[in-house]
Amino acid sequence: MDTPYRNIVIASLLILFSEVCFAGVSAMIKYLSTDLPQQQLVFFRNLMAFVVLLPWVVRKGPSAFKSQAWRWHISRGLAGIVAMYLYFYSIANLPLAQATIVLLMAPFLIPIISRVWLKEMVSRQTWLAVAIGFVGVTIFLNPTAQVLSPVLLIAFCGAILAAYTKTLIRKMSATESSSKIVFFFAAMATVITAIPLLWTQQSIASEHWLGLAVMGVCAVAGQLGMTKAFSLAPAAKVGIFIYSSVIFAAIVGYLFWDEPVTWHMLVGALVITSAGYLALRNRSSG
Repeated sequence: MDTPYRNIVIASLLILFSEVCFAGVSAMIKYLSTDLPQQQLVFFRNLMAFVVLLPWVVRKGPSAFKSQAWRWHISRGLAGIVAMYLYFYSIANLPLAQATIVLLMAPFLIPIISRVWLKEMVSRQTWLAVAIGFVGVTIFLNPTAQVLSPVLLIAFCGAILAAYTKTLIRKMSATESSSKIVFFFAAMATVITAIPLLWTQQSIASEHWLGLAVMGVCAVAGQLGMTKAFSLAPAAKVGIFIYSSVIFAAIVGYLFWDEPVTWHMLVGALVITSAGYLALRNRSSG
């Protein structure tokens, strides 16, 4: 059944809205990381998501805690927490656009993980999309004209872990609802990321509380917008707008931190967006 045009437009706008929110999260991370330890930022990010999900727990009652995939929840939780720490560190220590473009490699790593781990067949078109995606990232970073920061390797490790968690989510979705998957991760992440605060806790200035609130609200709003978008229209029709995140990150970095925007960044972003479109179209026809 064809998706109504109105749904496609609304879903596309919701994704763009979500990516603006995620750019806001990145900006707050970069701003707050100059005065607050990363451990606090990660904890408050998870705490906000957990609080938002509490009404769902109350509504579901004891059934919210029943699961047939505890092993996968724990594995996904640990990988996701490490990925979040790497993400926050990368955002704090790299230009926003660079960190974002490397983290956007996660969708291109999923087919590799699926092939190696789940033994799934991957089409030639998908492999082509993966190769084009890596070429796009290389053009964007322009390694021949500058010395690349070693922090990029940390961002790449974060992208690998993000791809791994997404692969796990797909595996768990056979028995677990999306709400349960998100709740278990939020609860586990909140508890675990609270532990480092026992020895890294420091006072938070009043203006930083506002920044933490903005970060949490933007993160939740972005997740809700993205979830609603993909409930209105399939990824093959609107998923391409996810790659707008690098544009918003570049704009924010330029406006607030004077991070340069160069021609090779624009070309690289165009190439990786084309690769993402190719991968999405192949998924829809597969």
